[in-house]
Amino acid sequence: MRISFLGGGRMAEALIGGLLARQVASARAVQVMDPDAVRCRALEARFGVAAQTVLDDAWFETDVIVLAVKPQHLREAVTPLAGRLGRILVLSIAAGLPLGVIGRWLGGHRRLVRAMPNTPALVGAGVTGLYADPSVDALGREEAERIMAAVGEVLWVEEEGKIDAITALSGSGPAYVFAFLEALQAAGEALGFDAATARRLAQATAAGAVRLAQESEEPLSRLRENVTSKGGTTEAALARLTERGFAETVREAVFAAHARSQELARQLGEAP
Repeated sequence: MRISFLGGGRMAEALIGGLLARQVASARAVQVMDPDAVRCRALEARFGVAAQTVLDDAWFETDVIVLAVKPQHLREAVTPLAGRLGRILVLSIAAGLPLGVIGRWLGGHRRLVRAMPNTPALVGAGVTGLYADPSVDALGREEAERIMAAVGEVLWVEEEGKIDAITALSGSGPAYVFAFLEALQAAGEALGFDAATARRLAQATAAGAVRLAQESEEPLSRLRENVTSKGGTTEAALARLTERGFAETVREAVFAAHARSQELARQLGEAP
């Protein structure tokens, strides 16, 4: 598969690394266009791919174009692509931009797939939501899935609005986990541990709990109950979390992110 990246930032770098490591594409089949010459040289040195600061005809000799540009800069970046895409699949990882808007900026192009990855993709442990325009065939969906699977798990949705829900749950989700780890580390420090030790304990606990959940067929509630002895320390801790509305607060936070994602999508959708 030949893949051209528009933008060479951190997520593009993670995707390129994953694609090469999993042999989804060879270095010769990957091209990058980024206006930052220093960035281009860095990608060439690390991966052996072709990177350039301007678009040329060779860049369009590809099967898939990955739009890896910040949403606020995407319109300007994709304007030169309009009318030059033919049957090329366009895969957008720009957060918040509906396919209808991107298609309009691309002169009516409809072979489009929208992806919502999250930051653990930077270490090959991400999860990405995917939505394809109805005109995209099975081959196009397969190409998009193979690209995003290079940095973690993928999940298809059949309604574009579900991408907003994925944004709220897994797109923003790492920040919720980091916030919990921060709080756990701070509690550890308050108990007398130095910062490094408290962080190590917090991270190892979270990693172990996630691994146990992944490898167990029991519901999460049962796993929680397995740790909670009647009258014990865990019960005391969970009682305080319940008293402070922990579950309700998490739900409200996710719903706030969902509402904001929908609002941003509407705003971007109204762009000319």
